Amino acid sequence: MKFERSNALRERFHALIPGGAHTYAKGDDQFPEGMAPYIVRGQGCRVWDVDGNEFIEYGAGLRAVGLGHAFAPVLDGVRRQLELGSNFVRPSRIELECAETFLECVPADMVKFCKDGSHAMSGAVKLARACTGRDLIAVCGNHPFFSVDDWFIGVSPMPGGVPQATRDLTLKFGYNDLRSLDLLFEQHAGRIAAVILEAEKDQPPTPGFLAGVRQLCDRHGALLVLDEMITGFRWHLGGAQTLHGVEPDLSAFGKALGNGFSVSALAGRREYMRRGGTAHDEERVFLLSTTHGAETHALAAAIATLRVYQREPVVDTLWARGRQLRAGIEQAAASAGVATQVPVLGPPCCLVFGSRDADGEPSQAYRTLLLQELIERGVLATSLVVNYSHTPADIDQTIDAFAGALTVYRRALENGIEGYLRGRPVQPAIRPRR
Repeated sequence: MKFERSNALRERFHALIPGGAHTYAKGDDQFPEGMAPYIVRGQGCRVWDVDGNEFIEYGAGLRAVGLGHAFAPVLDGVRRQLELGSNFVRPSRIELECAETFLECVPADMVKFCKDGSHAMSGAVKLARACTGRDLIAVCGNHPFFSVDDWFIGVSPMPGGVPQATRDLTLKFGYNDLRSLDLLFEQHAGRIAAVILEAEKDQPPTPGFLAGVRQLCDRHGALLVLDEMITGFRWHLGGAQTLHGVEPDLSAFGKALGNGFSVSALAGRREYMRRGGTAHDEERVFLLSTTHGAETHALAAAIATLRVYQREPVVDTLWARGRQLRAGIEQAAASAGVATQVPVLGPPCCLVFGSRDADGEPSQAYRTLLLQELIERGVLATSLVVNYSHTPADIDQTIDAFAGALTVYRRALENGIEGYLRGRPVQPAIRPRR
């Protein structure tokens, strides 16, 4: 692998774009030094960079591309719409079609579209505060990201620019820890507007946890908001809420909704969502009103994507490919003697890998080494999140790459990582200092 052209672009990117990328998780500090490729095209589960390197890619677009890059039925739907215009002074008929198609899949009464997950989640927060007359928000502290907006970023490791008064309005509880949430309700009686979490991330909900969260919200008059940005259209066509049988008051979807096109959705019960409209006598809520929220070609992408999910076994395939990938990597790790150091975590439809040192502690340096060796073998994988275009052969090739990389990992554990890692370790995307 050669990266001369990518490395030559790096300085130009950083000179014009803060952080060198428009998403922190895509920054070159998330990749081994000198091995952060700039992508020029993708097809299916593969991408090509400016140097002509070809990679099998995982976690495409931070899990936004669920079907695969340049997926033909989605592009066909977008092309047809582009000929008709993209934005008008009044709603387009496609907005209703997209809402109807979305609500065929997701168990909700109403939906409003926007462009990203942050807007959808912040809309849910505003709506919960308006409907309850309360200010405080309780978020799951084990889930790393809900929004770029102040109500969440203020309690992240990068709270700069957020007033302390705003930071104080967000509280944290533990996943699978009902008591921690119960304590928040006790300590802030009558003040919590919403409870926000993902139904599942890398750990499954313990029996009764999600039902318990629902009961606590009902008992204390708070709204239950589920972030389905990652779980939606991956755990189940109706989201993790359908898989786990929990009924939120509001939920936010995005990422895989448009197979990489910019579209997200806030959905929920009519009694709450209607507050963002006009058909009621209560104080109106300025819910979501974005110039490009109903951009027609993005909605066309969402409709085409959802239709593929409805007629083809997309979700079943994601789970099947994930099971194949997990089994192969776990076998390779066991053979290399690093099963403890490189665990495969999460449900098969959304896997990630761990990286630990000889003492079993999480290690950014060893994560970097593993990424380095995978990239050398043609695999671009900051996660193990599959898409519908990964074939069994692609998974087998990935397993072979892991087998070779894990052999190097084992040697580094035995001999010291200094002789194997080229360059500085990667860093967490959300961090307070350089």
